[in-house]
Amino acid sequence: MSQTVLLVDDEPDILQLLEIALARMNLNTVSAKTLKEAMALLATSKPDLCLTDMRLPDGNGLQLVEHVQQLDREVPVAVITAHGSVEAAIDALKLGAFDFVSKPVALDKLRELVGHALNLARTDASSSTRDLIGTSPATQRLRSKVKKVARSQAPIHIHGESGAGKEVVARLVHSSSSRHAGPFIAVNCGAIPPELVESELFGHLKGSFTGAMYDKQGLFQAAEGGTLLLDEVADLPLATQVKLLRVLQEKAVRPVGSETEVSVDVRLISATHKRLNQEVAAGRFRDDLFYRINVIDIEVPALRERKEDIPDLAHHLLQKVAEENGDELKTLSSEAMEQLCHAKYPGNVRQLENTLARAAAMSETAVIGIDDLEGLTSATNPLATSTLVVSSSEEPAASFDAATSLSSVAGDLEGHMDSIEREILQKAMTEYRWNKTAAAKALGVSFRSLRYRLKKLGLDD
Repeated sequence: MSQTVLLVDDEPDILQLLEIALARMNLNTVSAKTLKEAMALLATSKPDLCLTDMRLPDGNGLQLVEHVQQLDREVPVAVITAHGSVEAAIDALKLGAFDFVSKPVALDKLRELVGHALNLARTDASSSTRDLIGTSPATQRLRSKVKKVARSQAPIHIHGESGAGKEVVARLVHSSSSRHAGPFIAVNCGAIPPELVESELFGHLKGSFTGAMYDKQGLFQAAEGGTLLLDEVADLPLATQVKLLRVLQEKAVRPVGSETEVSVDVRLISATHKRLNQEVAAGRFRDDLFYRINVIDIEVPALRERKEDIPDLAHHLLQKVAEENGDELKTLSSEAMEQLCHAKYPGNVRQLENTLARAAAMSETAVIGIDDLEGLTSATNPLATSTLVVSSSEEPAASFDAATSLSSVAGDLEGHMDSIEREILQKAMTEYRWNKTAAAKALGVSFRSLRYRLKKLGLDD
């Protein structure tokens, strides 16, 4: 059955252009010249998409976007804006518009927009958001937000503490959206050397700089038709921020060394554990880019704000560990579960996952006991001052001061904790000449626990 698009514009030439373009896509069209006519048609029919001009004789496109929201109808509304009218486009997206296209209307952009909008009818967002584990109020609010924003093409900014699950949320937005069949590509901006950021994002031509031995496609092009997640976007150099802003405005990238731009069809999701408004105030992030990427914001709650979800999360994570390792599924004793539920988690869900993976590896039975949750208490207080001592029965062998300042930990708690543990283990293994039994005894851990820790930190060789 052919789908129908409601066109709302008072310019006959524009209406005719749109009708011809959509007819070539085998779509039916109905048209209205005023806001009042459009509202009347929406009351008596159910179009699959509404495409409206921003300026109408008796109102504007924003009013139509709001009207559809009030009807609680899942009809995507796209807005046609004047060329360069970024503010109007962003206002429309914030109100719930699916997307926008600028005048003069480029037919390739129009076809992309219409194709994505009509794909929404074939997307089951509820099935994807079930992957958000938990039933706490915070998780239910997050699930509802993901389902809502997935029905838009607007740029999304996700904020949350390290380990809270920002990439998980981004993937759920993608899988719940009209772009679910396209690629999802995630990149950590802080992990790319500053001199290579533009090449990674936008691509480069052979010979454009020293070491450019061949043409390279950037991540924006690799994500064509899908979603690109820029994790830790606050770490982008200011020079790259300027070019990213142009990509968002023009929907095109210019590879390093090229004189021409390449059109891209990508939804951008950004994420960071930092507060971007504070980064803007400090001059480290452009305010115009912040305005452009923060059209829709999603706050991912910390684990301490959704502790009711820990039993469900623990079961899910233990299933994941068993499947990845090909092991039997292990369960938690009531005492172990109680300790998990009352612990602090500065590393959030990532810390809970690491704790359970370690416990599953150390437990010698199918039930993980409280004794298998080694390190949980100390891991929940990483900023406490302590001196860890490695010693033999005769004399102290080595010591390590774990006192640290918050500034040195912020942003990478897991990495900081791993570096402390790695140094302790290296000193212990050197002292005992890589006799694992003796080192485990000196450290007060089981041989199996030591072997697991060495493997985890890459010291088992």
